[in-house]
Amino acid sequence: MDRSQVFDKVIKVTSESLDVDPSSLTEQTDFKQLGADSFDLLELVTAFEDEFDASMEDEKLLTIHTIGDAVDAITQAL
Repeated sequence: MDRSQVFDKVIKVTSESLDVDPSSLTEQTDFKQLGADSFDLLELVTAFEDEFDASMEDEKLLTIHTIGDAVDAITQAL
């Protein structure tokens, strides 16, 4: 799976989980700017892991702040 496919799925999961317009999301979009708190971020990471059937290292989870960060972490986990 290439980076653009990962990005598309991250946008889909994020928009569904946080109830935001997918067209408003970019790699620079910060999850906290979307109103996500720590619990929401945990739920998002879990949804990403389920969507991609991948597991991310705990240290990597602490570096996910933007959609681009999530795409990078998932790409590395695949």
